Amino acid sequence: MTDGFSVPGPAADDPLAASVARVADLADKLGIGHDEVFDVDTLSEASGVPADVVSALLDGRPVGETDLQARFLQRFDLLRRTRLKPNGRRYTQQEIADGAGMSRQQAGALINGDRRPTMEHCDAIQRFFKVHAGFLTAGDRDALVGALHRTEQRLLQDFVGESDPLERLLQDHGVRGIAWRAAQLPTDKHRDKVTEWLDLLLESVKPTDP
Repeated sequence: MTDGFSVPGPAADDPLAASVARVADLADKLGIGHDEVFDVDTLSEASGVPADVVSALLDGRPVGETDLQARFLQRFDLLRRTRLKPNGRRYTQQEIADGAGMSRQQAGALINGDRRPTMEHCDAIQRFFKVHAGFLTAGDRDALVGALHRTEQRLLQDFVGESDPLERLLQDHGVRGIAWRAAQLPTDKHRDKVTEWLDLLLESVKPTDP
């Protein structure tokens, strides 16, 4: 058990169980408590998944999947409550509209659920709030796996110290997860974006000549 839920063993056909097991293993090696790396509220804010659903998924309990519209509204509301302006206030509807490149009426219709979002709407809102692609649309399990993967990256960087964290991540932890998530994307255009992002990331971590 890990603070109320079981840590499953890695399973090739269950990315969530595998992610939980890897994060738990890294936390143990670093002497970090499981209550910290599996904090339900933190994972909820990072993934957009409601805290009760995060808790159920970590427990291995079945949860129903909401439709895209309900998921969008829930996560858009979470962004507005948790991603605040530097002064601690929420962004206004007009500020969201201006930042996302849409009219105030469009933003209001999306916020109130009077209009179904397009992928362009989602991309623009995600960029405005500086969250990862898919935050507003990914299924709950996939979103939680993504949040755990980012936790794993941070822990792995601490674990490997001065060695190359990206290489270690790809070799030991990330390959199956990256490939699995890329395979779920609906079109080649989306998969090309993943490839482009990875190329940029690889370029950014290349050592520079002295």
